[in-house]
Amino acid sequence: MRRSSVNQSLHLLGSSHHVADLGVREKISLPQENIDEFYRGLLQLPGLEECLLLNTCNRTEIYGASSNGFSPNLLSKYLSDFRKIDFDFLNQHSYQHSGEKVVRHLFEVSSGIDSQMVGETEILGQVKKAYEDACKRKASGKILNRLFQKGFQAAKWARTNTGISKGQVNLGNVLCELARRIFGKVSNSRLLVVGSGEVAESAMEAFKSRGSQAITVTGRTFDWCPLSRRKPDELAEQYGGFALSFMKFQESLHLFDVILTSTASRKSLISREEIKLAMKKRPAKPLFLIDASVPRNIDENVAKIDNVFLYNMDDVSAIANENLKSRISEVDRCRSALAKKALRIWEQMTDQPNPISSLNHSATPDS
Repeated sequence: MRRSSVNQSLHLLGSSHHVADLGVREKISLPQENIDEFYRGLLQLPGLEECLLLNTCNRTEIYGASSNGFSPNLLSKYLSDFRKIDFDFLNQHSYQHSGEKVVRHLFEVSSGIDSQMVGETEILGQVKKAYEDACKRKASGKILNRLFQKGFQAAKWARTNTGISKGQVNLGNVLCELARRIFGKVSNSRLLVVGSGEVAESAMEAFKSRGSQAITVTGRTFDWCPLSRRKPDELAEQYGGFALSFMKFQESLHLFDVILTSTASRKSLISREEIKLAMKKRPAKPLFLIDASVPRNIDENVAKIDNVFLYNMDDVSAIANENLKSRISEVDRCRSALAKKALRIWEQMTDQPNPISSLNHSATPDS
């Protein structure tokens, strides 16, 4: 890692649901098997001293700390070349921030108020794991280390002191509510989770808490969400469920009422033909499918089959935000408070001759 300069700046290049629909996010999102290569190239950009990649189903963001000679456009050029995306197309569906705006943006992301499901809780775990990954790669240094520690503190403050998390903003809870609308009782619904990660565990925990006795999980190593460290059989044991062989799960689709896919696979795992066959084996019984993967794992044409309900992350988020009007004052209050905290942190970084020292002496988001 190159030695950091005292006079540094913060940069952010990102794309999320705010500027890109699901189809565009699929093109920009980085495949898990390419993360190592992406980091290696990122660390070679001239002037970039530190970097961190946040790559989830709803956002791809690159955070960086640099010396004075760094050009932020290098991030866009590198990402567009790496993903083989037209440079102008990427600029149309992305955003760039620098300085204090990076701090403010990270605070809003970590707290969940920038999420597609406003106030959702999974994002903080995803940010923490992205930070851990950058640290293991020695890509994050003193500037980003302290910045993200401040982000975690800000998120804790927001959830403790505001009402942004009230209502059905946990993804697992939203899926349970949708299942209840379709099947009447969640406890009678048989759940199959394909994959792993924060989304899968949230769903499994929510279904178990509502009395579901039929939770099954399947997956394979290179298709798991990179945010999970556990195998399907370990997750099944934790939630009192069953593990199903990945090689056979398509043959067993008719046995389940709710099927959630949450993997890092870049290809379709469930086809229209497989769902048509499954529906023939469960006449008059509806099937609820949730595709929480980017790129998507379920053929979108399955939605045309009678009695099949297919939702992607954009659909689920729209439903989750139905009660946002009742929480909008809390969201606005939270955003205003976080902006003030971000400004204080940035002023400490820029007013002191050594920004690293100033960050190390700011112990709380309010300091």
